[in-house]
Amino acid sequence: MRSTGLGDSIEKFTKATGIKKVVDTMSKGLNIPCGCEARKGALNKMFPYKKKQ
Repeated sequence: MRSTGLGDSIEKFTKATGIKKVVDTMSKGLNIPCGCEARKGALNKMFPYKKKQ
């Protein structure tokens, strides 16, 4: 999947480094939603990558 904005790139980085797994485990253990999808969407909207024509 190609990144459409900064949020997608950050998600790929956190998955590759294992940060996402730690955050998901902690948020599940504390019963608190991490808000990752909302944050990713907001960053993609604020910092979209330009489409090549």
